[in-house]
Amino acid sequence: MKHFVVRLCEEERDLLRAIAKKLKGGSRKFPRANILLMADADGPNWKDSQIAEAYGCSPQMVENVRRRFVLSGFEEALSGVVRQDPPTPKKLDGRQEAEVIAMRLGDPPNGYSKWSLRLLARKVVELEFVDSISCETVRGTLKKQPQCQEHPILGDPAGSQLRVRKGGNRKHIPLRGAIGCLA
Repeated sequence: MKHFVVRLCEEERDLLRAIAKKLKGGSRKFPRANILLMADADGPNWKDSQIAEAYGCSPQMVENVRRRFVLSGFEEALSGVVRQDPPTPKKLDGRQEAEVIAMRLGDPPNGYSKWSLRLLARKVVELEFVDSISCETVRGTLKKQPQCQEHPILGDPAGSQLRVRKGGNRKHIPLRGAIGCLA
């Protein structure tokens, strides 16, 4: 006997069929819609193992969708739970991020021609913003900001001479000055 029995009303069935038919709703919503349709006690009433095999998911996923439907309702079972907080807190707050960006736009230390991600990470720890920080966190902080021609983030290998293909004639049109500050 199943612990979580799914019973759909006609309106819910119609909505799930529309999602399944049009393949709309995203990569997570589509399989959940099919699971709910096949698990419906008043419909096909398939076993969890049959549903898992038919839709290429684990029996545990089928059980989780059933449980979420019974305990939390139709909408949460279909859309999933949205996290309120990220799984790990941010290392840098807004003020610290602004200082990292200002540091990057300033002159590098003596002996260095430009700032690298590792150098910035070391400097952030040295200034005691945080106990430790990865280069990837620094990169993500810098990537949030619009890039300016005057201060390209960690170099501009294209030399601001980006090219775009135009139509099918394979001609390249240079985009000079297309990347600039959003001021």
